[in-house]
Amino acid sequence: MTSASRWSSPWWLHATAIPDFRSEQGALARQNELTKPPGSLGMLEEVAIKFAAWQGQVKPQIQLPQCVVFAADHGVVAQGVSAFPQAVTVEMLKNFIAGGAAISVLARFHQMGLTVVNCGTAIPCEYLQGVIHRPVAAGTEDFSLQAAMTNEQAQQALDIGAEIIDQLEVGSDLFIAGEMGIGNTSAATCLAAMILDLPATALVGPGTGVTGENLHHKQQVLAASMRRAKEFVESPLQALEQVGGFELGAIAGAYIRAAQRGIPILVDGFIASTAALLAVQLNEGARDWMLFGHQSAEPGHARVLEALDAEPLLQLNMRLGEGSGAATALTIVKQALALHNEMATFAEASVSGQHLVSEAE
Repeated sequence: MTSASRWSSPWWLHATAIPDFRSEQGALARQNELTKPPGSLGMLEEVAIKFAAWQGQVKPQIQLPQCVVFAADHGVVAQGVSAFPQAVTVEMLKNFIAGGAAISVLARFHQMGLTVVNCGTAIPCEYLQGVIHRPVAAGTEDFSLQAAMTNEQAQQALDIGAEIIDQLEVGSDLFIAGEMGIGNTSAATCLAAMILDLPATALVGPGTGVTGENLHHKQQVLAASMRRAKEFVESPLQALEQVGGFELGAIAGAYIRAAQRGIPILVDGFIASTAALLAVQLNEGARDWMLFGHQSAEPGHARVLEALDAEPLLQLNMRLGEGSGAATALTIVKQALALHNEMATFAEASVSGQHLVSEAE
């Protein structure tokens, strides 16, 4: 499917939904009436108020969360930037659908829908049942030598994300994007560096476990890739074409489409946040629907979060991907909503609000 085949072009520029200001103000008023000093629950209060605005109700609930893992391979792996071979990507797809991956466990824990999408693996895997197959190509090209993808392929990747969001179960009220792809930390590093106009060496990290001389080699490869690509990049979409990945484009497209449909987004780690950065560059309205689950151990993640003016809920030194950090943070989100919805107000508990305010002071 190309961008022109289903959407008026370019669909990703269409307006996003507008959070409900009245519900936001109603939730804030409720927070100030709960039996606690105002602001004493910190970010938990902010989370509840955000969800009230997103859902258009003073007492929001998460009843049908969805996680979609987008998978693809990366040609730059040929340059020795990863500790694992590309065959692992397909092996992990099998693990996702068999229920053995970290995100599979967390999805069961949260009773969350889990969808796996093949956006373009190097090893054909269309025989795998339980996977949605939308391969753009058999992985990207080696972006140290040439553009990772064509303009048409970049748009196709965005379209995949939008299509998947439109296929989510009616009533889905939270979206988490996960990713899988050997080499995708390298792609995310270069994509973020290109958008932020930073050297790749300022963001590059171990990814799947590259250390020592191998990490130095990875830094050199990515720096050279940036030098090659920079002259061809004048827009966010061109950055995706030059150094991105099919799953990165699909996640960015999914984020934009979720924002257009008014579905709250809980963003995962470095790779997912880089896709969020791309999404916001393409459509700034997408940012209004994002909550950031955690700050990963990847050094580039802090720079991306700063650029997005994002304060993550957790910092646990995670760097797995798959949506696992966001799914872990979902527990905090659920607790925030439970506190907001179920705590007694001063009037209900016959407690003096002024007494609690005085204690806080």
